[in-house]
Amino acid sequence: MTAPPRPTHIDTMRERNLALVLQEIARRQPVTRARLAELTGLTKTTVTGQVAALEGLRLVTSGGPVREGARGRPGAPVSLAPGPVAGLGLEVNGHYLAACVLDLTGGVRLSETYACDNRGRDARDTLAALAALARQMITRSTEAGLAVVGTAVALPGVIAEDRVNAPNLGWDSVPAAALLDDALPVQTIGLTVDNEANLGALGERWYGVGRGAGSYIYLSGEIGIGAGIVVDGELFRSAHGSAGELGHVVVDPDGPACRCGGAGCLEQVAGLDAVLRAAGVSDTSGTSESRLSELLRRLADGDHDALRAVDAAGRGLAVALVGAVNLLDPDTIILGGLLARLAFWLIPPIEGAVIRGGGKLRGRTPVLRASTLEAGSAVRGAAGTVLAAVLADPLSVA
Repeated sequence: MTAPPRPTHIDTMRERNLALVLQEIARRQPVTRARLAELTGLTKTTVTGQVAALEGLRLVTSGGPVREGARGRPGAPVSLAPGPVAGLGLEVNGHYLAACVLDLTGGVRLSETYACDNRGRDARDTLAALAALARQMITRSTEAGLAVVGTAVALPGVIAEDRVNAPNLGWDSVPAAALLDDALPVQTIGLTVDNEANLGALGERWYGVGRGAGSYIYLSGEIGIGAGIVVDGELFRSAHGSAGELGHVVVDPDGPACRCGGAGCLEQVAGLDAVLRAAGVSDTSGTSESRLSELLRRLADGDHDALRAVDAAGRGLAVALVGAVNLLDPDTIILGGLLARLAFWLIPPIEGAVIRGGGKLRGRTPVLRASTLEAGSAVRGAAGTVLAAVLADPLSVA
């Protein structure tokens, strides 16, 4: 027998109503107070008081009066305020550090990406560089009239018990959150860390091609390949937080050794280094971006080695995705990062394999789409999680 519900304290009810009104504004903006009362079931007087409180917190702003219908007084529509509240997203990847500041509307106010090789670099040095970038972004935000209320960090590894294992970076049980928290100024919402594919999936849900897709698989592609899984609009985190390690699905049992300890993993065929190496551009001097640009140039020119390398990557992805699609039955598959840049060549073999691998059983196959955010999905999703925390608890910024 379940225990009876505990009585709700009036302050808690007010806080819940405040969050309810703010979330409806975020979904429907611009929206009048009268319409908010209809959507929330609250009285107009209550909604007016909650909107006033949200304006006091500088989370919403009112526009000029508009008339809804033929009768009644004009109402002033309410929208999320494009400042001062902002969230900071950070990302560590094999070839770069990135930062992005979003205001509450989701607008990108500041963005920076620094090319650097983080593979094998001491984790403390990498995190110190990331903290320096974060402090710089916070200072610039303050100068622009923004208040960064929280920071979220996208990391390419498995995060368990506040420790990060990232084989492609050479990280083993690194206390990333603690190291960064000590190096950053105190923020009202604070700092969180998460897997970059998970945050990439959320970035697509809020700001990219995942909007409107109920259930989808987001594939991040760089040195490694990860998957963020969204089911009915919610991120699937699994029992231990390590779901989505698609890059370590074995697609060739006789393939090369992988950093994870296995052999023939997908990222040994479809990861950035593997594709560049197979295409014959891995020894080209310059950054990973310049080498990727060289690969794209060769593909456009019909270079045999480049086409063969990307075809092998597409076939490897197809093997891994057929099982994932049959298991999860998503509406959409989103190719992110490197994979988005190669989508023209990757989508046909993946699409064909998914259809052959059980499409008749499902009646329909998922739509394959390339991310329009490309490498920005994870850092945008990271900043977005801070804003989602504000929407869930508006008083957190008081």
